[in-house]
Amino acid sequence: MPPEKSDLTQSKSVQDFLKAVYSLGQNGERVSTNTLAEGLAVAAPSVTDMAQRLVAAGLIDYERYKGVLLTSTGESVALKMIRRHRLIELYLVKELGYTLLEVHDEAEKLEHAVSDRFVEAIATKLGDPELDPHGEPIPAPDGTIVDRDIYPLVEWPLNKPAVVSRIKADDPVMLEHILDRGFKLQAHVEVLSRDPFEGPVMAMVDGKMRIVGHQVAACIMVEGENS
Repeated sequence: MPPEKSDLTQSKSVQDFLKAVYSLGQNGERVSTNTLAEGLAVAAPSVTDMAQRLVAAGLIDYERYKGVLLTSTGESVALKMIRRHRLIELYLVKELGYTLLEVHDEAEKLEHAVSDRFVEAIATKLGDPELDPHGEPIPAPDGTIVDRDIYPLVEWPLNKPAVVSRIKADDPVMLEHILDRGFKLQAHVEVLSRDPFEGPVMAMVDGKMRIVGHQVAACIMVEGENS
């Protein structure tokens, strides 16, 4: 007989799998096993094996050649883990002096080790925040997420003032590149030009001229200054 759901959801590999499905399959899209294998840095057959286990536990819906979709139960587990991760990241920055470049790997380890009570104590200590230090939304205990009207820098209108509201870069090299060019949270930005065909973006960032590539600019999310 398959393991009980409650047992499976305590497994680090299961928690990471469900979190990856949620992160890679935004907007209710199915995620291919190859995409999951790449995101989790495991072999594709391992993803298929895990998917079949989680189908039996009622945590995902899996169709061969179509990919993986979370059930409502699986989504609840994924959001719980994302809440843990982002609250821990914020605590490390706000209370323990970690830099933005240091928090991801530390939070990856801690999110599986601490208790629910510890996580909620962090939330209370920080005043029940809505955003982590990257500007990513922190799911509420009931799984709801604050909705914001933000756009990637590659889509923001030219010569319209904005502020950096989110940095979507898990790769530490990419994150360091973005921060080195002044694109920290709440930095004031104005896009001056964009080359066609996914060319570089030129912008003023806190009064300094910066040029970044299209791929980098796509990771920098902004909103209007008065939002």
